[in-house]
Amino acid sequence: MSPTHLEIARPDDWHLHLRDGAALGSVVADTARQFARAIVMPNLKPPVTTVAQAEDYRRRILACLPADTGFQPLMTLYLTEATTPDEIARAKAGGSVHAVKYYPAGATTNSQAGVRDLANVYPVLEAMERHGLPLLMHGEVTDPAVDIFDREHAFIERHLVPLRERYPGLRMVLEHITTQAAVEFVRAAPAHVGATITAHHLLLNRNAIFEGGIRPHHYCLPVLKRETHRLALVQAATGGDPHFFLGTDSAPHARDAKETACGCAGIYTAHAAIELYAEAFEQAGKLDRLEAFASFHGADFYGLPRNGDRIVLERKPWTVPDALPFADGTCIPLRAGQTIAWALA
Repeated sequence: MSPTHLEIARPDDWHLHLRDGAALGSVVADTARQFARAIVMPNLKPPVTTVAQAEDYRRRILACLPADTGFQPLMTLYLTEATTPDEIARAKAGGSVHAVKYYPAGATTNSQAGVRDLANVYPVLEAMERHGLPLLMHGEVTDPAVDIFDREHAFIERHLVPLRERYPGLRMVLEHITTQAAVEFVRAAPAHVGATITAHHLLLNRNAIFEGGIRPHHYCLPVLKRETHRLALVQAATGGDPHFFLGTDSAPHARDAKETACGCAGIYTAHAAIELYAEAFEQAGKLDRLEAFASFHGADFYGLPRNGDRIVLERKPWTVPDALPFADGTCIPLRAGQTIAWALA
């Protein structure tokens, strides 16, 4: 019989988009309500490429937080071909920047300033390996000849395997993994290579994009994959392997930016992130494994203390609003107008 309550150490989100300005003010409280810390993505306009910019962004996030929260934003730098090894040294010395994010140019939202050729950032990667600063990777190729459903697998073969050989000591996180190939690569890697898994990739396969018509609010990058890949992700997340940890990739967009002829990629899950993960783990019969995945593995990977306070989830079905306020418009969250089985007490 399934439990009616579940108590775990307060979790962390190791991959989060908070946006900026009014949009930031609309969403940050959702994350702070349930998570103690979050790795904040740097793909703003313009991108966060220096330590000074990261510290400014951190101050803007803190200014938007509810007064009673102890939430800590953990900052990242956006890797460009103009990034220098000196900036990596400053990031390591400063303490506010915890990782550097690699976007292949054109791979996803606000990735135009990303890296076109990894060879152009080899000196930066050498500095990151030397200073122990993790490289967070959007692991997809942007080659138009590669099918969109194969881009993660191609990235592993073309870039990730050679990168591991060239920089064996580089700490790396393959973000929002979506394929069995990614699971197998990370599982076989040493402890300083990890992967984040989203709630939506645990709960949905690619049929969800086309259920009854085009579902733009189920469109994300990397795109949802076949059921065989979803099952591989569930096994990885619930299997107790410390390589894998929680990263929502919660990515809010205004409704009119999603429901358009060329809609943005991203799914908003921060409104109910830990509840959605609880559903996925319960469906797998592994609720007892949620705490390690959500609260321990990521903290251990980043060398940060595990959180001392706790949260309680209760089996209490509730209906997600049809829309949430977002800047001067609205955002459509995952499960809009539908129920979620668990609620944060």
